[in-house]
Amino acid sequence: MTGWLRWALLGAVILHIFEEFVYPGGFVVWYRRYRVDASRITTRFLVLINAALVIACWDIAILGRRGAGVPYWLTIAALTCSNGCWHAWASFKSREYSPGVITGTAIYIPLGIYGYNHFLRSGAASMTTALIAAIIGGSYQFWSALFHRVPQRQRR
Repeated sequence: MTGWLRWALLGAVILHIFEEFVYPGGFVVWYRRYRVDASRITTRFLVLINAALVIACWDIAILGRRGAGVPYWLTIAALTCSNGCWHAWASFKSREYSPGVITGTAIYIPLGIYGYNHFLRSGAASMTTALIAAIIGGSYQFWSALFHRVPQRQRR
């Protein structure tokens, strides 16, 4: 994995979190307008989920091509790419700017496409590895939607 590519997911995630929560920010307010049942989106939840994502991207950069580095990169790239697609869909559906849509569509999606192409062409990942990573990473949006639909008292 080239030097810049191993750190690219971490940089993209930091920029995306910045867009959602700092400038222009407003993701929580927008999301509560977008989803009536968004009361489950707490500050604690957002901090934990985004901290886990930053840590995962840091781990990927440190691993590089060693061990599970490439499959891990592909999995998180699929997750971020699907998040970029979700932001685009949510902006279209709500007919308003979704904080995160710019970095999601301008960085997450192209980076995912580039990375998958790079790792498949270089032989660093097999088609099977790439497909499994795409299924696991891309499934995050479905698990997230399910989490938000299950009443909070059932999750305790």
